[in-house]
Amino acid sequence: MTDKRYIVVEGPIGVGKTSLVEMLGGEFGSRVVLERVDENPFLAKFYRNPSANAFQTQMFFLLSRYQQQKELAQQDLFSQSVICDYLFAKDRIFASVNLDEDEMSLYQQIFSMLDERIPRPDLVIYLQSPTEVLQQRIRMRGRSFERDISREYVEAVNQAYNRFFFNYDETPLLIINTAEVDFVRKPEDFQDLVREIRRMKKGVQFYVPLGSA
Repeated sequence: MTDKRYIVVEGPIGVGKTSLVEMLGGEFGSRVVLERVDENPFLAKFYRNPSANAFQTQMFFLLSRYQQQKELAQQDLFSQSVICDYLFAKDRIFASVNLDEDEMSLYQQIFSMLDERIPRPDLVIYLQSPTEVLQQRIRMRGRSFERDISREYVEAVNQAYNRFFFNYDETPLLIINTAEVDFVRKPEDFQDLVREIRRMKKGVQFYVPLGSA
């Protein structure tokens, strides 16, 4: 995987990013970098009362993600490939859903200053899924701070992700509808994806599941 030293897997809440990242890390012998979601002290409060806790929740995530990405930038990406379960730019997706106009204006100024210092991935894998499937997966994983997430919020985030990646052109992009595949339970699906990643070049490609071509 010499031409893809830094891969990012992205997608909305519950889509299965972390599971896939860990599997790809094992397959490619890459270092796995996971987002520190559990460290945000405002997150549970946000899900209970979004309007009262949105800005501090968003700013904690922005600075936490920046710190983690800065540490990544200081390391030698050529010594070992890296697979990460979030794209730094995802912060803007959630900000667009969660913040009001004044908060968003201040947020954009801070984000722009930080974004210039962040390493760009060689490939982004965008995982899609219907909102109903996302809700089922969120319930199944049973995180206590996610118990108060509403369907409306999951839908809003899902649509914001689709809008963002519809216009995304910063790096090569592989789009996968996870409702049609099961990388965890079906080894043949996972190996087919690995082959697709190795073949992936520039531009945008849609993953066609094994047997559907």
